[in-house]
Amino acid sequence: MREVFEETDEVGAEFGIPPLAKEMLGEDPPTGRELAARPVGTLQLALFCSSVAVHRALRSVGFGPDQVLGVSFGEIAALTAAGVFTLADGARIACLLARQLACCEGGMTLIGAGEDIARELLRAAGRADLAVACVNGPGETIVSGPLPGLWTLEEQAARRCVPASRLRLPFSSHHPALTGPADAFAAAIGPLAARPARLPVLSAVHGGRYGPGDDLHRGMANCLVRPVRMPPVVRQAASGGRVVFVEAGTGQALTRNIRQILPPGVATAHAPLADAAFPWPPPGTGPAARPSRTTLWSHHDDHPHHATR
Repeated sequence: MREVFEETDEVGAEFGIPPLAKEMLGEDPPTGRELAARPVGTLQLALFCSSVAVHRALRSVGFGPDQVLGVSFGEIAALTAAGVFTLADGARIACLLARQLACCEGGMTLIGAGEDIARELLRAAGRADLAVACVNGPGETIVSGPLPGLWTLEEQAARRCVPASRLRLPFSSHHPALTGPADAFAAAIGPLAARPARLPVLSAVHGGRYGPGDDLHRGMANCLVRPVRMPPVVRQAASGGRVVFVEAGTGQALTRNIRQILPPGVATAHAPLADAAFPWPPPGTGPAARPSRTTLWSHHDDHPHHATR
């Protein structure tokens, strides 16, 4: 953690963000809500650094991934872990995205049901300005759009006894109306060089593995306007045999999604920072025996779009 945060403090300064390393590693580190109230980009920089730090820690004890899967904001950390971007440039991309998110008015609502039911609620709400933003699994969908539309959607959900909760985010995302911020973000990160990936990189927005001819800058920008669809890309990641999914972040929402999408005999999912049962090797024992295949998850934060998502 110290290594990653100290290496990115200078990048934070470029965006008016005070150094985070000492505070984040202190006795009383700030909460996600406190970070969100600071200069634009502070929360996103902290989340990006945390994901990269988890990746480095896993790699140092023999849990390094054979492939990485990025979910929304997590694509930045996933591409950095795969060597496409340097740590400094990955941090810059996170901060530049935060600037665009500040322009994306609206919000996001989590529906405790699959996409079919979510679309039924959208039809009942009669709001064409709402869009399915994330299909996280068979029982979880996120809708994005203007706040009045989300209130109407939540009222419809309550009438049908469908769980619905507003995510603690001051912006919308994964909405087709956000082409302006998406184009501005793509232009801002365009000068940052993308190198060949050392590992296969899968994207829940791109719909699978990025290929040599794909524009990765535009791929990240597409996260503002295109939906996350986790089930098909998770199944693709697991298509080669038994897979161990390891969530590189501060929460365990993606681990829960994995367990809902795939049967236990196909995959195992762990969230190292939130799962007391994660098999960290005892100190001094050296690297762990390497799983046959490992996929590293990266994401926004505690929920792939919650406030810290």
